[in-house]
Amino acid sequence: MLNITKNKIDSTFDFSKYKSSAVFADNKGYLVIRKIIIGIAILTFLFLFLPWTQNISGSGFVTTLKPDQRPQNIQTAIAGRIEKWYVSEGDFVKKGDTILFISEVKEDYLDPNLVENTGNQVIAKENAATSYASKVKALESQMYAIESEKNLKYKQAQNKLKQAYLKVKSDSIDLQAVKTQLKIAETQFSRAINLNKEGLKPLTNVEEKRVKLQEMEAKIITQENKYLASQNEILNATMELNRISAEYAEKSAKASSDKQTALSSQFDTEAQVGKLKNQYTNYQIRNGLYYITAPQDGYVNRAIQSGIGETIKEGTSIVSIMPSKFEIAVETYIDPVDFPLINRGQKVRVWFDGWPTIVFSGWPGASYGTFGGVIVAKENFISQNGKYRVLIAPDKEDKNWPEQLSIGAGTQSIALLKSVPIWFEIWRTLNGFPPNFYQPQNAEKDQKK
Repeated sequence: MLNITKNKIDSTFDFSKYKSSAVFADNKGYLVIRKIIIGIAILTFLFLFLPWTQNISGSGFVTTLKPDQRPQNIQTAIAGRIEKWYVSEGDFVKKGDTILFISEVKEDYLDPNLVENTGNQVIAKENAATSYASKVKALESQMYAIESEKNLKYKQAQNKLKQAYLKVKSDSIDLQAVKTQLKIAETQFSRAINLNKEGLKPLTNVEEKRVKLQEMEAKIITQENKYLASQNEILNATMELNRISAEYAEKSAKASSDKQTALSSQFDTEAQVGKLKNQYTNYQIRNGLYYITAPQDGYVNRAIQSGIGETIKEGTSIVSIMPSKFEIAVETYIDPVDFPLINRGQKVRVWFDGWPTIVFSGWPGASYGTFGGVIVAKENFISQNGKYRVLIAPDKEDKNWPEQLSIGAGTQSIALLKSVPIWFEIWRTLNGFPPNFYQPQNAEKDQKK
């Protein structure tokens, strides 16, 4: 029918006997339809070779680029009872402005003079520690005095012992002298008796020698007693030395024990001082926590807690604040199959809910109402919705994003990949293949670094 072969069917087959063949053979409109079909077929064939930009679509919402610029809930660090509100919803607050005042509810902190009383306890304990330190110094002085007195007493006793030794030596010499004199007296008495018997000496001479002998015998007894007394003095002096050593050892031990007791009490008091100072500081900080202030400049979005006299626990969220200064970004989510194709620095087209747009995903240049973005972060762990989270920042090389955008507004995005012919994209889609792996130059440089 298209006359594209030399083996025509009309030469071997008679179409005249068919009524439909006769109708189309005489109808000139059929020739026009045939030309239109041929033209459409040619255009369709050429269309298949037009370039098509592969892309990955995702949906999300408007957020901020930095975590500290996102809406935050202000929480109370301590339990308390709401006493007074200083702001209303929608108010602008600066950093440090008071939002709420709460009062104490725990019985350990109900004393209004708790900080002052704790401070007085700290002062008293510090004075006690100072007193113990003075006692330690006094005991050290006492121990020094005891040691000095011991040395003097010991030297005095040593001198007495030396004197006793010298006296024993002297008495010993005197005893030997008396013994010599006794021998002489005995010899003289014996000689006098012999001479008297021979008639050479009178009897009076014998009596004189006997008296002298008796004197020497008495003198030697006295000298022996004196010698034994001197030896007893040595023993007494030795015992005195031992007594002095024992006495002052006991005094030193007692003073040392008192010193260690004072040191123990001092260290214990210093530990109590440190603990009280810690409590004092904690009480001061706790007093400052009764006033809940704004952590940064922003607007009060919503009062999560309300009323007066309501009791709240530690960590309870009170109000929500939106920072006044923030860098806008888009948080979008992509399917897991597309996650390996996403890289930092990759170009993205974004459009926002409420803004008129005409989107041609395959021809981003022909789209209207889309804005340029750059992928700055991607989460490597899948989210609860079964997709991966990607953070997109404005593209500085493209037009600025609208200033009227609000946090939380819905967004749609397409990540641009490689440009391929339309026929290849149709073939890939029919076969269920993923888009071609594409890695931007910025990502390649980051990997090299």
